[in-house]
Amino acid sequence: MTLLSDDDLTKCEEEPSDISFSTFKFFEGQTIPMESFAAHLLKFGYKHQSKVAEEGDFSRRGGIVDVFPATFEYPVRIEWDNDLIHSIESYSLATGKPFWNHKIVILLPKKILRRQAALEIKEVFPLNTFVDIKKGDYVVHQQHGIGIFLGFEKVTRDGGIRDHMVIRYAGEDRLFVPVDQMHLVQKYTSFGHKPLIHRLGSGEWRRSKLKAQKATVRVALDLLKLQALRKTLGGFSYSKDTDWQADFEKTFPFKETEDQLKALIETKKDMQATYPMDRLLCGDVGYGKTEIAMRAAFKCVMDDKQVAILVPTTILAEQHYQNFLKRLKAFPVRVEMLSRFRSSREQKVIINGVATGHVDIVIGTHRLLSSDIRFKDLGLVVIDEEQRFGVKSKEKLKEMRSMVDVLTLTATPIPRTLYMSLMGVKDISVVNTPPENRMAIETHVVEYDKVLLKQAIERELRRKGQVYFVHNRVEDIEEVRDVVKGLAPKGARIEFAHGQMASSVLEKIMVDFLNNKIDCLVSTTIIESGIDVPNANTIVINNADCFGLADLHQMRGRVGRFTRKAYAYFVVRSGKLLSMEARKRLEAIREYSALGSGFKIAMEDLEIRGAGNLLGVEQHGHISAVGFDLYCRLLRDAVSTLNKSLTH
Repeated sequence: MTLLSDDDLTKCEEEPSDISFSTFKFFEGQTIPMESFAAHLLKFGYKHQSKVAEEGDFSRRGGIVDVFPATFEYPVRIEWDNDLIHSIESYSLATGKPFWNHKIVILLPKKILRRQAALEIKEVFPLNTFVDIKKGDYVVHQQHGIGIFLGFEKVTRDGGIRDHMVIRYAGEDRLFVPVDQMHLVQKYTSFGHKPLIHRLGSGEWRRSKLKAQKATVRVALDLLKLQALRKTLGGFSYSKDTDWQADFEKTFPFKETEDQLKALIETKKDMQATYPMDRLLCGDVGYGKTEIAMRAAFKCVMDDKQVAILVPTTILAEQHYQNFLKRLKAFPVRVEMLSRFRSSREQKVIINGVATGHVDIVIGTHRLLSSDIRFKDLGLVVIDEEQRFGVKSKEKLKEMRSMVDVLTLTATPIPRTLYMSLMGVKDISVVNTPPENRMAIETHVVEYDKVLLKQAIERELRRKGQVYFVHNRVEDIEEVRDVVKGLAPKGARIEFAHGQMASSVLEKIMVDFLNNKIDCLVSTTIIESGIDVPNANTIVINNADCFGLADLHQMRGRVGRFTRKAYAYFVVRSGKLLSMEARKRLEAIREYSALGSGFKIAMEDLEIRGAGNLLGVEQHGHISAVGFDLYCRLLRDAVSTLNKSLTH
């Protein structure tokens, strides 16, 4: 067995001396006086305030320090027990309640907020500023490879005692990493199998990393070709906002959040550029992505261009259509909806209007991508939840991206889209700020229990609310409706709905539910995307283990969209033996229940499903060999280096 410290290994990179790249690491169980901790924060440019309000603030009270680190989504609360850090938790600024525990945190200087855009991020710096690892997790040390994290130990060196991370490698080799070098360690994102662990100093890690590095150069070239193609072909440059644009935006009945305004500025800037926009707008369900899309659509129409809004379901198409009609009633803009809710005759009229330019905005499902649809002058395509569309639809959308502006909305970005955004190849706007007074959804993962479900349904109906009961099998959905009738109070109005119904029947049921004429809707996943029923604040998902993680998150997002307390029950059959993947999905949906968890769920989904489909099977081995985080950093470095060489 070999026992090594990073101080003994000469090939470890030195941490850059520039304060912009310095980091301050602290972890649960660390001994550090609170005064020393506060001194570090002051050195890093943080301001001592009576209460934390924005990035760069910190406050002290009793044995607690609150700090809002640079680049973090939420502030963190550190609690001391004498000179020992007892706990580290993210908490909500709105409620003050903690929602996420952290074992280790890497804190960056406040100064980085002003210079971040100009920094060249090398492989030494992790993608995630949180290093949430626990004993037994696989980790990747940038210089020495994949090992197993064993915890922290105090090691006496040079006459002093220092905390070290301990990582075990093959042959019981151990690496002791001083806490001031924790930035070299990241959690290994597994892809459904155990990674290969080598002995320290064997040279295998260096060879694996070199192969991955070479592979990223080839991928980087392909990515840059796509980017260059868009810029070479050129695109329509939209005019600056008109007076009507300001009038339209004033009709929004809510106060915009900071993130909404920032995303809107970025989107408009893209539209006014000389090459086609390809922007991903990522924000949790109910965070106001649709409003940004509406404003972009209006801007497009003001320059006499047409807009196509592509949504995954006919129900969502109908709801978007009604919302657009309501908001645009004072303006001479013609909006139509194309889906199976329209008769053949109506569809022909709409298709002709699109071809002649008489229709300004058309909303629809994948029907909009059919070969008989011809636009007179298409300027903008808005795609709602791209991962819900099939392969053929995605290929058609890929063609569009080089010709027109594309704005993609998602609550849980598909791994490939997330990946390309991390690389800087796709532009991304993140809407993280929840609307005012929004509360997290109380989430329960439970075995099927009639008594529990009866209580949940009765509680919601007692407060004059409505309930979704998701059952994704058309064959026995009527039987389940009857079971739910038995659970609901006498006289409750229970209906069922699924996508195979006649469009007129389905449309009536959905309108009745929206208008509070139905108390509980037993439905398939047709309600998954975008259906907005303010009064429905309890959802039960039957056989929850059969759904993907992104689907579970989307369905949970159907409730809790306003200011009432909402509840989500993920139900599995009593006594059923669940697969490892199903257990991970259910653990993740329970764990990531805080406001703004969509991005974390996307990363968890990536880990559960694997990254082999990111850029093709040929990259899967390289990603697995070095871990997703390091692979991304290597690729980002390759993109940056090639970009520089191409522009000089």
